[in-house]
Amino acid sequence: MITKADKNVTRKKRHARVRAKLSGTTVRPRLNVYRSNQHIYAQIIDDVNSVTIASASTMDKELSLEGTSNVDAAQKVGELVAKRAVEKGVKEVVFDRGGYLYHGRVKALADAAREAGLQF
Repeated sequence: MITKADKNVTRKKRHARVRAKLSGTTVRPRLNVYRSNQHIYAQIIDDVNSVTIASASTMDKELSLEGTSNVDAAQKVGELVAKRAVEKGVKEVVFDRGGYLYHGRVKALADAAREAGLQF
């Protein structure tokens, strides 16, 4: 039987493989996604200077969501992180799906960020 902990270990291995090849620069920072059972988090990270430029999650007060673990919530987080990034002058990012499948909430967040002005 595969447990939730085993799934997270394999996800972390996938993420480490991707991160070995993918890095956010000052010109093109990295849009990182973390998905938990109850929430979804997004950060735009400059790996060269080790700085988080913008972030958003379903825990933000300004979103006032009914449900936090659904596709609609992920879309709102994607829009919010894109809006905050564009305010800071970031237009292009590298997408880091965090070892998750590009499907469901992760895909919804990415599509919403694209529509709100980020290019990747």
